[in-house]
Amino acid sequence: MNLIKDIHFREISRPLRTVFSTSLGRKHCARSVIVRVGFDCGGQRESSFGEVPTSFAIRNETIPAIKRVLDKVVPDLVGTPVHEYPEKIRSLRKRFRTTPMTMSGLETALFRASLTCKGVCEHAFWGGRLQRLETDITIPFITEDDVLNKWLRFAAGKRFRTFKLKVSGNLADDSRLIGAVQRFLNDHTDRFVLRLDGNQGYRRNTFQRFIDAIEKHQYKIELIEQPLPKGDYDGLAYVRDRSPVPIILDETVFDTEDLAAAVRYGLGDGINIKFAKSGIAESADMIKMARKHRLKLMVGCMTETMVGLSAGIFCAAGTGDFDYIDLDSIHFLHHRNNFDPIKIDGPQLIIDPSPRTGKTIT
Repeated sequence: MNLIKDIHFREISRPLRTVFSTSLGRKHCARSVIVRVGFDCGGQRESSFGEVPTSFAIRNETIPAIKRVLDKVVPDLVGTPVHEYPEKIRSLRKRFRTTPMTMSGLETALFRASLTCKGVCEHAFWGGRLQRLETDITIPFITEDDVLNKWLRFAAGKRFRTFKLKVSGNLADDSRLIGAVQRFLNDHTDRFVLRLDGNQGYRRNTFQRFIDAIEKHQYKIELIEQPLPKGDYDGLAYVRDRSPVPIILDETVFDTEDLAAAVRYGLGDGINIKFAKSGIAESADMIKMARKHRLKLMVGCMTETMVGLSAGIFCAAGTGDFDYIDLDSIHFLHHRNNFDPIKIDGPQLIIDPSPRTGKTIT
């Protein structure tokens, strides 16, 4: 029987290439906890990995909080069969509702252990439909012109064509920033797509004025992500009905229960699925539910290393179900370009299609 032998975790901190700034906060380094699961697989000792990032969106999941929860749950998992992990994770999610990312990072490591025992690679598990994805790149809410232009030159130099700009909820600052970014891209790229991410910074009335300003200046915007606070259902339904571009929900939707409410109240035109916040099983169910209700699908990330980011890459490429790819966190880190079987070529995320087991990226 393939048993979980041990679970270890450690904190990592990585400097960012540029400041990561949103309406929720500002940081210069990415901090995560890497979870390693050691297990038996056909008489061989193997390891698999998951990642728990930290995020402005879930402030209570600090590094100490993540470690405390993992300390509590590890004894319940060690010595149990690998294949029993889904039921245990479901139970743990109910027990630790306030730390969803911790459960997701742990679940990812256990899911990968299960795949290794089955001899199935992660890409094939999701369907293996695509070998190549093209991601957007995030432009943080940066008010310093020299810092902004340096990041834009970096992104343009890497041949990105789709840019997701963080806006703050301050109408004057956001209008100035959108204008500056659009002028730069007009001058430095042949063609581009611009997306906006509000990170809950706007309110209903200010967002309507923001939309008016976008239309007045004829800014070409593909979508707007999470413009209002996650729990403002009335406001989200109001702006979704009046927005000339699709509204994509992020912080409002963590699981299928949230998604059912979003559908019931008409809160958005699509959702951003992040494996860091929703994990494996819940994300799979959300994909099915979103498609059933004809919602747009974005796959996103926090500030993970490739350990965590690869979960979204394998799913998005494997299923081929996603309309928008937002898997750019690796570009904020100093990184190599090959993470077998994933290769990075500017905005292109390329998966080696040759058969592999479920062994995971480290």
